[in-house]
Amino acid sequence: MHVHLINPSDSSFGIGVITPRWLYVLAAATPAKYGDPLITDETLEQFQPDSIEPGDIVGIGIHTGNALRGMELGRVARERGAYVVYGGIHATLYPEEAMELGGAHVVVKGDGDVIWGKAIADILAGTAQKVYDGGRISGDQFVPARWDLAPRDRYMWASVQTVRGCPKHCSFCSVWRTDGQKPRPRTSDVVVREIIDLRRRGFRFIALADDNFYPVSLEDLRLAKQQGNTARVEELEGIRSERFELMDKLSKLPRDMVFFTQITMEAGEDVQFLDAMRKANIKGALVGVESATAEGLKAVFKDFNLSGDNLVKRLQTFKEHGVHVLGSFIFGLPTDRPDTFAATAELAKKAGITFAQFVMLTPFPGTIDFDRWEKGLGENVMHVGGVPITRHWLIPAEIRPKMFSPHSTMTTDEIRERTQGVWDDFYSMPEIWKRSRCVPTLRGRLAFLFTSKLYRQMYANTGISTDSARRQKATRMARWLAIPTRKLFDAKPMPELKMPEMEFGSAALFPIL
Repeated sequence: MHVHLINPSDSSFGIGVITPRWLYVLAAATPAKYGDPLITDETLEQFQPDSIEPGDIVGIGIHTGNALRGMELGRVARERGAYVVYGGIHATLYPEEAMELGGAHVVVKGDGDVIWGKAIADILAGTAQKVYDGGRISGDQFVPARWDLAPRDRYMWASVQTVRGCPKHCSFCSVWRTDGQKPRPRTSDVVVREIIDLRRRGFRFIALADDNFYPVSLEDLRLAKQQGNTARVEELEGIRSERFELMDKLSKLPRDMVFFTQITMEAGEDVQFLDAMRKANIKGALVGVESATAEGLKAVFKDFNLSGDNLVKRLQTFKEHGVHVLGSFIFGLPTDRPDTFAATAELAKKAGITFAQFVMLTPFPGTIDFDRWEKGLGENVMHVGGVPITRHWLIPAEIRPKMFSPHSTMTTDEIRERTQGVWDDFYSMPEIWKRSRCVPTLRGRLAFLFTSKLYRQMYANTGISTDSARRQKATRMARWLAIPTRKLFDAKPMPELKMPEMEFGSAALFPIL
């Protein structure tokens, strides 16, 4: 009997940008008596069904974007006599879908770190339940990944998680519903130990794959103090101190290491935190800007963000303190107008954003936007290929609409074309080369150029193209770009690297405000 773990994808690029962490966490959570799992990441290469034998256990992790491909793999695995287990955000939200359409014997909801081993044991004992709920485990129960099973020559960035959960409640995001609004951090020593393991193996670029690396804002602390909630203040100050302790330890790692994470815009007013990030070599962060207008931010429940010139100044603050921003923008909001696109592109350039992504508004399950959209449609649901639009992830990509709600002033094609135009403008060669001045060496600037072009191919052309021929062409181009790009991220392994020694013995020595 073998355990298989599969990360589904419609497009295989040969090289991966960031390791899909869950694969290697579940590999570590697989009891040793069952042997090392056979891992397939389909962003690298397609799964080979003939590797499955009767009695094998096949674990498939799905989010909404790859659910259709994942359920196709599940049906194939079941036909070959395997026990099929689903997990991931989408399976947590729709366990019955995995059963009915994906050939699932078992669905694991919530965190899989602890419950995965029990599910395997029950399957082999013939006592498996249909649904297991892993819940939301505490940070001290998070399982470090089995990086010894990851192919070193196939990924540019490794990934380590420091905290789960996000205290915000953005209308387009499901994280705060699935992972909770209470931050669940890992201890800094455990995080650093895993990072050192990766550097020993030759990874020096690490994504801190958190829901929100900045889980406590200055505003959170101010409100708790204003309310006289002493217990809440102590809790928030404790989490904040742990963040500074972690960053201090990261600062003592080899200086060739580069970290990237995800934070909210509020971090831009916390320059003490930004300075600690710079010292820790956290050189970049994905920041959800979403909209350049106050009306757009209000529409997505993100009016804690700034807009206009204030937004430009806030984004420039990140860069002034050594943190480069990957800005994420949404197009197709009800408040958008034809001039929104050019204005957004201009704002992104004016603010000095290093990277950017421009996505079309999509109602994802588990979000307020989805609930509002599904309820608003009522019985008037359009079908595409026999599938209701409210289950758009089950519609094959070649016929799936790019937007799911009519806009009051623009057609879907107009929004798609204008969105593609912003990608083309921001990632034109002159603009990329201009932005590459943030990197001091020629090798670094070349890496910046190749990475920018690869990012555009993988996340713009394959996602916005309207027909399969264009998607296939974009995938081929991404595969070509990925080979030289990955080599620019190579690093010599450091097998003798040790844990850093702390200069201070107590987290209480780190500043709170």
